[in-house]
Amino acid sequence: MPETSHRPSSSGERVAAGGIVAVVVATVLAGVLLPNRAPDGARAVADDPSCLEWSDGCSVCQRLPEGQACSLPGIACEPGPQRCLRPARG
Repeated sequence: MPETSHRPSSSGERVAAGGIVAVVVATVLAGVLLPNRAPDGARAVADDPSCLEWSDGCSVCQRLPEGQACSLPGIACEPGPQRCLRPARG
């Protein structure tokens, strides 16, 4: 059976891996904790009770009994104007 050698990770590799993990965690936390900053007037769709689902091209939001729920946007997504995807049926 051939012998395989396993060299331990260098401290530089551990630091790089830790840095990557820190950036990913910071990005996720920023998306969850920072307020959604929409241009003036763009909140009108989100505030309209006759719209049950809307999007700005980056994230999709739904109006639920517990309140609004939105997906996280992609890393390089630039939001556009909000538009209603699913109006309430009256």
